[in-house]
Amino acid sequence: MRILLTALSLMLCLSACREEKKKEVESQQMTALKTSISPEDFEGVVEGDSIKLYVLSNKNGLEVTFTNFGQRLVSLHVPDKFGNFEDVVLGYGTLDQFVNGPKSYWGSIIGRYGNRIAKGRFKIGENSYELVKNNNDNHLHGGDKGFESVVWKVENATTNRIDFSRVSPDMEEGYPGNLSVKVSYTLTDDNELKISYKASTDKTTVVNLTHHSFFNLKGEGNGDINDHILMINADSYTPVDSGLIPTGEIAMVTGTPFDFTIPKAIGKDIDADFDQLKIGNGYDHNFVLNDSPKNAEGLVLCAKVVEPASGRTMEVYTDEPGVQFYGGNFMGGKTIGKSGKPYVFRGSFCLETQHFPDSPNQADFPSTLLQPGEVYTSNCVYKFGVVED
Repeated sequence: MRILLTALSLMLCLSACREEKKKEVESQQMTALKTSISPEDFEGVVEGDSIKLYVLSNKNGLEVTFTNFGQRLVSLHVPDKFGNFEDVVLGYGTLDQFVNGPKSYWGSIIGRYGNRIAKGRFKIGENSYELVKNNNDNHLHGGDKGFESVVWKVENATTNRIDFSRVSPDMEEGYPGNLSVKVSYTLTDDNELKISYKASTDKTTVVNLTHHSFFNLKGEGNGDINDHILMINADSYTPVDSGLIPTGEIAMVTGTPFDFTIPKAIGKDIDADFDQLKIGNGYDHNFVLNDSPKNAEGLVLCAKVVEPASGRTMEVYTDEPGVQFYGGNFMGGKTIGKSGKPYVFRGSFCLETQHFPDSPNQADFPSTLLQPGEVYTSNCVYKFGVVED
């Protein structure tokens, strides 16, 4: 009897020690995080589903955090040329701000359709579909409750990869078909954040998924981005009307402020007397990407950004035909970010790889139709580095 009690006591002791060691390791991991965001501030329940913070890292010290609410990239720490790490994406520091604060797209997935659809309607064959109008008279970024405002299932989470999935039900926000979506994020030791999208449907529908991080390579909240040097690998772009809907024209960038084929400061031509800049209050346009050069995986170099003071660089690669370049024109300093700093006018830029806005209503644009039995795929890579002295 005494032997049994001793054995039981030993087992209980070992179990308690293991639990204590686990807590100690978890505490050390939390302490080691570069982000100042508290993981506890992203724990919660939304519409019956559990939410938490997930962390990816690589051997070079890059760190990315995600929440499964809206599949949002919450923080992204990358080094400058001196080895100093900064968080280079804008956003909030708590789950509550994302769920209950003003509607935002900070770091989120966008779907079912990234960008605008004119008048909130389109046709597939003889069938007409009415979407939610949430951008004046138009439909924007999936509607009132797009993919940024729902909970995603985490299928897999490792130290350098996370997989999200969800089924968007038939007629959600007006879109036909049950759409099964899977998105994978992988942080490589080459300092690449790879995003891979897949989707399938049981009814003909339209799909255009993208990622909506707002970048500032100086660090989030550290002033505007007008001095960032930008190259966009596009000889043409799609001009817009007063509602930021493409007119249908594909215009050459040569001789206009939209020519970023040779790298230049984002703010260099921002005040030029040019109608398209006045309409968008700056840059908020889709660029038609060239089809070369490509990386080893066959993805086209879409853009490159350099922040001169820190030396941080970001390259974007994709297999999409376009990219939406947005220069923070509707930011005004009222939003206070996760570090306590106001997000000033033109305090970030977005490079959203995509099909073109309003493609369902533009016969000459690349199609965004997805048929049953087909698989929608899209790939985007954000690669970080520093300038070589």
